[in-house]
Amino acid sequence: MNEKNIFTDLPPLEQGEFFEPLLKNKTITIERIISVGKVSEETNWYDQENNEWVIILKGQAKLSFEHQLTICLKEGDYINIPARLKHKVSWIDPTVQTVWLAIHY
Repeated sequence: MNEKNIFTDLPPLEQGEFFEPLLKNKTITIERIISVGKVSEETNWYDQENNEWVIILKGQAKLSFEHQLTICLKEGDYINIPARLKHKVSWIDPTVQTVWLAIHY
């Protein structure tokens, strides 16, 4: 066993996004995502083959969905995004590192 803390060893990001796989096998991927002010390009929609469950552990963000719904997520908020539901990050808090935990299944 290898004990770690989700908030340690954060990369020194001033702007951008960092993806770190924490666990991966044939059926599930768990990753830590660190974001600072990084949003999706206007025409760049995520269209994933797998379901994705995400929670904001620190910071805040807005997710926009193709059918024009926007959801604001703050610390502790989570959402399950079904496979093939087009979505993108439309806003990330530019003043702090936003820490996400994402589970792709």
